[in-house]
Amino acid sequence: MSLPVFDVVAPGLQTLVQDYPGRRGLQSKGFFPAGPMDHLSFRVANSLVGNAPGTAALEIPMGRLTLKVLAETSVAVTGAEGSGLTLNGEPMPLWETVRLVPGDEIKCVIVKGPGFRLYLAVVGGIDVPSVLGSRATYTMGGIGGVEGRALAKGDVLHAPPVPEPTRLRVPASLRPALANDWEIEVMRGPHADPDFLTEQDWKGLIGREWKVDLNANRVGTRLQAHRFQWARPSGGVAGGHPSNILDGSYPVGGINTNGDVPVILGPDGPTAGGFTVIGTVVHAGLWKTGQLRPGRDTIRFREVSLDEALSLAARADYTTDPHHYEEL
Repeated sequence: MSLPVFDVVAPGLQTLVQDYPGRRGLQSKGFFPAGPMDHLSFRVANSLVGNAPGTAALEIPMGRLTLKVLAETSVAVTGAEGSGLTLNGEPMPLWETVRLVPGDEIKCVIVKGPGFRLYLAVVGGIDVPSVLGSRATYTMGGIGGVEGRALAKGDVLHAPPVPEPTRLRVPASLRPALANDWEIEVMRGPHADPDFLTEQDWKGLIGREWKVDLNANRVGTRLQAHRFQWARPSGGVAGGHPSNILDGSYPVGGINTNGDVPVILGPDGPTAGGFTVIGTVVHAGLWKTGQLRPGRDTIRFREVSLDEALSLAARADYTTDPHHYEEL
């Protein structure tokens, strides 16, 4: 039986219960997987408290969360810097296991960055009902997590009673490097050159700096508008603009082009539509989209091969292995 562990005093902007990898295999039924925007920080937080890396935990964009502790437990917080994270008014470390007792208060203020999202894992995991095989909150569908919504003041979060884990710290060398100006790895297509983009368009996508728009969220990271040349005059039967295609499925991390506006599709994005996907962020680069600050950060894309993408993914998995952490 689960026990109450946190009383939500201040819920933050859009604090969500997520798990990883979310609801895979349901795109044909209209569900993107949900799950954390920054899967790397999320999995590390869980590893620090002895959970399986995908166990349900909290995603906290921009901060402003306050939790009152109701039971003896352990937590770990990872992710963005400059959040003013405190425990009972004193600075609380990120990237390590912290033990708590009833009456403690965890608080974070507005995240100053670099980075945008924090992840809080509790030993045993946040206990919410599993919906379609996952506890992840899918904001577009209103399912999963706490009643399919963001946390609200007065919510009480539960976790199963499990033995306290060994206290661990992630060495600085294994912590994800946060930035204001990012390099994000991509592979081209499925709708790239020469059939949709010109060769110069693709070089421009890779070569230029893109600013993250204020309208960036879990559905998609919108970038500044840019006029591509396009390799064809129109979308033909699909529509007048060259970015139009007959409806097809979208990948998570796809760079979707709606006219002249590129959008990196997030974990709550649309599963299908009638616009080109000119490139796709690889798995090991996806975590970075979760730490992009809307209206401030910039991106440069770097094209990688399939072999390099697989190598980068293996390196990310290595980072989430607690055997490489320091014991406290």
